[in-house]
Amino acid sequence: MIEALILGLVQGLTEFLPISSSAHLRILGEFLPGAQDPGAAFTAITQIGTEAAVVVFFWRDIVRIISHWFGSFTGRVPRNDPDARMGWLIIVGSIPIVVLGILFQDEIETTFRSLWIVATMLIVFGIILGLADWAGAKRRKLDQLTIGHGVVFGFAQALALIPGVSRSGGSITAGLLLGYERAAAARYAFLLAIPAVFGSGFYQLFKSWGEPSVYGPLETGAATLVAFVVALLVIAFFMNYISKRSFLPFVIYRIVLGGLVMWLLATGVIQP
Repeated sequence: MIEALILGLVQGLTEFLPISSSAHLRILGEFLPGAQDPGAAFTAITQIGTEAAVVVFFWRDIVRIISHWFGSFTGRVPRNDPDARMGWLIIVGSIPIVVLGILFQDEIETTFRSLWIVATMLIVFGIILGLADWAGAKRRKLDQLTIGHGVVFGFAQALALIPGVSRSGGSITAGLLLGYERAAAARYAFLLAIPAVFGSGFYQLFKSWGEPSVYGPLETGAATLVAFVVALLVIAFFMNYISKRSFLPFVIYRIVLGGLVMWLLATGVIQP
């Protein structure tokens, strides 16, 4: 239970920062008693908790988007209404991760969880995030989001199927490269993650029901609850932080962590 609570705490702390929560759970698992991977199912289920925090934090926005999206079918809301349009943008942006998640399901649960891959992704996508933050125009606002840009965001989010990329980090990086403001890119990234994370989490919950796992239902549930509470605080901090500061501290952290993991692997302290 203590291990699960620690993992839930780390999940909540890292899910919305561009440093990859799945990478942190994968790495941390090597240093807990038993030194074993918590597993893709545990990671996906605890992400339900963090995504519930997004729903709470953006509740008014989500209710408005859903109501206007449905209203656009009946004529009660104009088809070009920004919130109705955002509903379509979230649907379109969610397609890539659904398709790729199904096609590469076996690799996601096995090959992609190699710590060599995790460490490499931390470094490579940390550098890309830094370059995007430095070079991006940061002028476009969320109401300027197009269908094409939504698809780009979607493919960037899908890269997070590989631990180390970061769901928020990948999407935000794409947004910065497309010229969006930091806060606008983060807001869409968080909203875009809702269908993908809930879909993946509940699918893994159904799939793993009754199956043997590292952590049982009670431990996994407790970790998910901790992740929810912590993530709610982190979202508030992160949205305030990026409106004033750059992503440089996160870039440095990713490179240092990735380099440390590579050193531990190379010296045989941990196994890939």
